[in-house]
Amino acid sequence: MKAVPLLVTGGLLLAASPALGAGPTLRGSVGPSDTIRLVTKPMKGGVHRLTIRDLADDHNFHLRGPGVNVATSVGATGTKTFRVRLQPGKTYRFVCDPHADEMRGSFTVPR
Repeated sequence: MKAVPLLVTGGLLLAASPALGAGPTLRGSVGPSDTIRLVTKPMKGGVHRLTIRDLADDHNFHLRGPGVNVATSVGATGTKTFRVRLQPGKTYRFVCDPHADEMRGSFTVPR
C-alpha cells in the first residue's frame, strides 16, 4: 500500500496524491528562479486536482481562497498534487510565502 501525504489546514484534512478522484487538473510551478505561475486556470467551479512542480528549495507554492489553503514546503522540491474545491465567482491567490512581495498571482473562477 502506497503512503499518501496529508496536509491539515484550517480544520480540513487534504490528501496529496497523484491518484486523487477529482475533476480537471490545474497545473502550476514555482522556481527555478524567482518565478511562480499557474499554467492552467479553471474553466468552472467544482473539485479540481492542483498539481504543482516545485523546482527550487528556497520557494513554495501557496494557494488560498474561499475553502482552500494548500501549500508545498519551503526546503523541498518535486511534484505535489492536491484536491481542491473552487467556488464559482471567487478569487484565489497564490504566492511564494518567503517572497510574497515579488512572487504572486491570482485567478477568479468563472461563474
